[in-house]
Order: sequence, then structure tokens, then C-alpha cells
Amino acid sequence: MPKIRVLVVEDSLTARKHLVEVLRADPELEVAGEAEDGKRAIELCRTLRPDVITLDMMLPLMSGVEVTKYVMAYSPTPILIVSSSTNRGELYKTYDALAAGAVDVFEKPTGHDPDGVWERGLVAKVKIVSRIRVITHIRGKLGSSGRTPADPVGFETSDSATRKSIIAIGGSTGGPAAIVEILRGLPPGFPIPILLVIHIGDLFSAAFAEWLNGQSKLRVRHAADGETLPALGEAGVVMAPSGLHLVVQRGKLRLTSDRERNSCRPSVDVLFESLAKELGGETAACLLTGMGRDGAAGLLALRHAGALTIAQDEASSVVFGMPGEAVEMGAVDRVLPLDQIAAALTAVAFETEPGRKH
Repeated sequence: MPKIRVLVVEDSLTARKHLVEVLRADPELEVAGEAEDGKRAIELCRTLRPDVITLDMMLPLMSGVEVTKYVMAYSPTPILIVSSSTNRGELYKTYDALAAGAVDVFEKPTGHDPDGVWERGLVAKVKIVSRIRVITHIRGKLGSSGRTPADPVGFETSDSATRKSIIAIGGSTGGPAAIVEILRGLPPGFPIPILLVIHIGDLFSAAFAEWLNGQSKLRVRHAADGETLPALGEAGVVMAPSGLHLVVQRGKLRLTSDRERNSCRPSVDVLFESLAKELGGETAACLLTGMGRDGAAGLLALRHAGALTIAQDEASSVVFGMPGEAVEMGAVDRVLPLDQIAAALTAVAFETEPGRKH
């Protein structure tokens, strides 16, 4: 079986040598090349065609974000960000790279990890990321940071007659890029509040809602335990904080530290199932790209309760695990490519507001 070929991109010689040493120690991995700056990273990616890239964010000549945009536009390759979670500027660059198509992120060693734990984690993550099929991100070619709001024309919502008062979205691997595209595609004044659960590592989640707020015309914030569920017309995105489930209960948003579901907390299933009990057919729910099966059972519960259920299609998903499970379970009303989901949600919003003209 061929070895997994890794391109290591890191400007610190000490850190780079440690990465190379750890990766070379595993018999299934081969370090195909090393780059100390962004320009060299792109050159080696084009000539070596590695199976996976480990990428630092803070690089000379070209930043990790610029490298990600170029690679994903011209030489799509799975990218694992190996970065620090302590610096806000570096966190923002990490989110930018995830939005540009990087697959996942892994914390740099802190020096406080038990012997071998960080090293085993890195090797396992590199192997997982190397197996993910990545797609071209055209935004890198166009140099565009946004997109035109979606046109709802052509989307019918008659398959679920109840007016929608809430939208719920869940995603995991590849989710940051997907949710950014959806939010950028929603028109100004989008009236239905959105509840969001997205899996991002605890160490990297601190500023994610704040960063996402800067990518969207809608306000994005973390949920507060006990707050009233936003009503129709109270536009915005309310996101589950890291490490806590988001639940809708008796007209309130509740945050709980109940046990993990599908090894996740927050869990998409937990949010979706609470909405199935609380609001049923008043809900439109969307399950995005992600590894595993979180959200599939919850989407099925919502469909049984009369909700409109949408899954991202396989061709546009970084990983079709979560939406694929939902499709297999019969939980999905519509399977849509990512670039049509904003239009579908916009159609739901306009039907919810009778008489409003687009």
C-alpha cells in the first residue's frame, strides 16, 4: 500500500523539524517535502502533488490563508492547519483558511501534553485528512470575498405548508466554508432567525462567532442560556458555544452540558430533536457537510414532525458523512448543492412573509 505523502509547511525550523520527525516515524507516512514560506509551499504543492499538506498560518512571503486560497483554486489538496489557538489574529486567519477550503485544524504542541499524546494525535489527524476528497474553490481564482444574494425564484416550498418561524443549520468538517457561503447568499433583511451548531475544536472556537459575524450581513452571536427564542423578524444567527448543547425548550434557548451525542457537544442531533418536539413544522432545517452521523437522526425527527429538511449534496460536500446518513435514513425532503441552499432558504423566508415582493 502506498505511503501517504505529506508536504510540511512551517517557517520555524525547530517546529518544522519536529513535525517532520513525528510524521516520518509512522510507517504509513512519507514526508514528500518541506517549505519554510508560502511561496515555496505553492511551488512544492504543484511539483510534488502531495496527498496532504500540514500548514502553518503565519508564514513569510505568502500567508497560510493565501496559500490555502491558491492551492484550493489551482491544485486542490487536503490541508490540515497546524496552528496556535492563543492569538486572536492567528485564530482569525485560521477561520479564513477554513472558509477558503482547508479541511481541519490541529493545535501546535503546548509543551504540557503527556508524552506521545500530541504526536499520536497529529499522525491520526493527518491520516484522516489525507482521505478526504477536496473540491476546487473558485473564489480563489476570482479573488472574491463575497457573493450575490440568492434569488429565490424557482424554489417551491409547498412540500411543507406550515409557515416557518425558525431555521436550524448543522455542520462539521467543511462546515465553516459552507456556512459562510450560505450566509453571504442570504439577502439583506432576511427575516427568519437561524440556530447554528457547527463542530469546531474547543481550542479554536473562542472567536468563531465574532469572526463569522464579520462575514455575514446578519448578526452572529453565541446563545445565552435562558434567553427567549428569537421570533420571526428578529433576524440573526444564534450559535451554540463550544462544549455546550443548544436546546429549544418552552420558548427558551437552553445550554446544557449533558453527555455527548455522536462524540459531539454541541450536537446537531440534540438541537434538531428539541426543535422537532418544540416547533415541528414551523422549522426548516439544513444538514451540511461533515464527518460521522451527527444530525441525521435529528433531521429524521424533524421530518416526521412536519419540518422542511434539506441536506447538502455529495458533490459539493467536503465529507458526505452527515448528510449522506440523513439521506440513507429517509430524513431529507431535498438534497441540494451548496450554491442552491441560500436560495432555498430565501424562498422559505419570502413564503413566510405573504405579500412581500422580491
